[in-house]
Amino acid sequence: MTDYFAGSVAARYDDGDYSSPEAVVPVVDFLEPLATGGALELAIGTGRIALPLAARGVRVQGIDLSPDMVSQLRAKPGGAELPVVIGDMTTTRADGSFSVAYLVFNTIGNLTSQDAQVACFQNAAAHLAPGGVFVVELEVPDAAPLSVFHLGDTHAGIDEYDAATQRLVSHHFSLVNGAWERLSIPFRSVSPAELDLMARLAGMRLVERWAGWEREPFTAASTSHVSVWVKE
Repeated sequence: MTDYFAGSVAARYDDGDYSSPEAVVPVVDFLEPLATGGALELAIGTGRIALPLAARGVRVQGIDLSPDMVSQLRAKPGGAELPVVIGDMTTTRADGSFSVAYLVFNTIGNLTSQDAQVACFQNAAAHLAPGGVFVVELEVPDAAPLSVFHLGDTHAGIDEYDAATQRLVSHHFSLVNGAWERLSIPFRSVSPAELDLMARLAGMRLVERWAGWEREPFTAASTSHVSVWVKE
């Protein structure tokens, strides 16, 4: 896999609204009761979720492809003590077993083939104790070929989507030191129903699906979902 989060991307990653307490606290509140037997974060990144979860007394470990993102985690209070394995979340193993594994902020879409996404579910399941759960946060696919997902003074984001191939490219335009920079990251867009089938292939079944971390009802109008599958 290509590391799209190296260098300046890692250095600026926590500057966005998704690292604010308003964005982080509901995620941690949702995950904490599930983590009595420890938590594994796939694509742990800068630790924006893992570190607050660990601060509540949860045993947290992580896997991440990007050394630069993990360096940002290490520089934060408590980050040096958090066990993290550098590697691909489809195959890399962490020590021990967990009552919850989680993958947030659309990151399963960074796996750009169906085989890789299935392998991610299988790897998550392999880390779970019986009765453990896998939690994924993901946008619901938008059929529009072009859509603006963010528009601000220093950042604009545009998604380019091909429904025939399920290929989505997120284009980020950021104002850095007075000049605009573009970063384009490929994704594989995937429906909730396809994720449910991937879970079944990994020996898990759906037990909860919400429109957000505060357990808003999931409906046909929902633009994102938080899904929970249990290991049988």
